[in-house]
This record gives sequence, structure tokens and C-alpha cells, in this order.
Amino acid sequence: MKTQPLTCEKCFDDFQTSLVELQEVIEEVKLKGINPKLEQHLQRSFEITHELALNTMTEFFKKQGRPPYSGSRDVTLDAFNEELIDDGKGWLDMIIWRIKATPVYTENTPNSITENILKNYVHLFENFEKKMYDRLN
Repeated sequence: MKTQPLTCEKCFDDFQTSLVELQEVIEEVKLKGINPKLEQHLQRSFEITHELALNTMTEFFKKQGRPPYSGSRDVTLDAFNEELIDDGKGWLDMIIWRIKATPVYTENTPNSITENILKNYVHLFENFEKKMYDRLN
């Protein structure tokens, strides 16, 4: 079976699907309250959505003929400079929180990352979706 090449539009479509799932998990948290299983689902959905947003940005810049990026920080900075995102600091904070939430770090961050997802990060994704949609259409 032949695989389709990755395109910016495909990445954006995947991002939008993941964002809808994240929003649904957030609604479930608001209705039922947080529990360990739901919190884990929320954090995993956030990680996937963030990764897909970064993939979309990378493919968008690749389509423009830019060289490959060495990491998420670089693509985030370019996305801010190109006005694909409107809160560079917030996006860089997401990268830091994703790193801190890995089992390698001993800090206890799950509660604060959950709070940040609910209060801040989902809005950053929604703003990116609007800006990216406008750029692609």
C-alpha cells in the first residue's frame, strides 16, 4: 500500500480533528470533574494536539521552501514571527510543560499542566486554528 505524502493541509486536518477531541475532553472535565483517568486522557489529547500543530507549522514552512527545523522551539518562533500564533511565550510555555510532564523529570507537574490546558493552552490552539485556516483558504 502506497502512503500519501504529508502535506500542510493534511496535517492541519489532523490537527483540527485532534482539537475537537481535546475540546470534548475539556467539556467532559467541566461536566464530571477531574479524575485520574480523565486527567490522563486530557493530557494525552493535549500532547497529540500540540504535536499536530507543530507538524502543521513545519509543513506550512516546508511548503514555502524553508529548511528543516531542529526542534519545536525553532518552528514555534517562526510561527510567531509569521503571525501564525499570537502568543509566542504561551506556546514556548507549552513546550516547557510538555518536557516537565515526562517521567524523566521528578517535578510533580500533572495538576498544574491540567490547569494550564484548561485555562490557557486550548485557547492558544483555537487561535492558531483560526489563523491557519485563514492562511490556507
